[in-house]
Amino acid sequence: MRYMQEHGFDVVMVSSEGKEWEDVIATEGCRHQVIPMTRRMTPLADLKSLWLLYKFIKKEKPDIVHSHTPKAGLLGMLAAKMAGVKIRIHTIAGLRFMTSKGFTRKLLVRMEKLTGWAATQVWPNSFSILQYVTDNRLVKKEKLQIIGLGSSNGIKLARFSAAALNEQRLAAIKASIQYDAKYTYFLCVGRIVQDKGIDELVNAFVRLNEKNPFTRLILVGEFEDEVDPVNESTKKILHAHPAIIMAGWSDEVEYYMQFSTALVHASHREGFPNVLLQAGAMLCPIICSRIEGNVDIVENEVTGQIYEVKNEQQLLSKMEYTLAHPGQVRIYAQQLRSKIEQHFDQPVLHTLLLKKYRELLD
Repeated sequence: MRYMQEHGFDVVMVSSEGKEWEDVIATEGCRHQVIPMTRRMTPLADLKSLWLLYKFIKKEKPDIVHSHTPKAGLLGMLAAKMAGVKIRIHTIAGLRFMTSKGFTRKLLVRMEKLTGWAATQVWPNSFSILQYVTDNRLVKKEKLQIIGLGSSNGIKLARFSAAALNEQRLAAIKASIQYDAKYTYFLCVGRIVQDKGIDELVNAFVRLNEKNPFTRLILVGEFEDEVDPVNESTKKILHAHPAIIMAGWSDEVEYYMQFSTALVHASHREGFPNVLLQAGAMLCPIICSRIEGNVDIVENEVTGQIYEVKNEQQLLSKMEYTLAHPGQVRIYAQQLRSKIEQHFDQPVLHTLLLKKYRELLD
């Protein structure tokens, strides 16, 4: 947002209120409007949000409305269409229905199609998501486009590097988890929910720790118990196992990546996961599931390790390989860093986005 404002746009950010929004305003330096939106399906609240968005967009009269996330996309694109905005862009950074079943899946598919209908441009943030959207006829082909090689916003390499870390802050974070160099640390970053593969990750780690008690698992993310909660057995292990560290939410994940042996990203669905770009930039080896988004960043046994989604045994094998072959996984990490430098550095993506905005305005 700051980049676009520095290049001649008057940018207004719209989101729900949350603990991050004040930091976003400080970082981006743009106007911000709070409009309540829920992540769950809440018909009455959603209609209210749609009406508030419509009134706000009608008042602001923007040239472009660009939405991210499923709910903001649905409401934002509908409100922008109702208000007569000519350029309506939605970025698909993941599809919620991919892990849903029955009526919920059918409803989510219809919502995705409605978002695509209301948008004039739909930008999947990875080639694998683009293929999935095309195969399932969610959006008309003429509306679809990838910006660069993918990603919604790229990554700030100046931040995600060992040289940029503050030594005092690194020491404080190590102290907060009682870091000990005799242990090997596996890291997971993301919400602690079933969709993120936490159940199989915890089970695989418990088996690994039985064989190698000098291993630790750090979970950096919020524990969520309302939407898509982990299994009860997993919940008990998380709160009782002495080798599992619940670090809570943090906006300083690069510090954890600095001393972790590998990042494990066991997610069941993604668009183009920033956490893999962040780990790659930090030269932290990666183990991830074979799903859309992940496979656009990591190539198995070239820039990281990939296992079949939800396959606990394969995940365990990859973690064991990491312990047995530290030199090889570091080579994978170095090769991923080179790829990120070439294609996903934030200025590269920002330049492409700016060019596209200007083309659409012309």
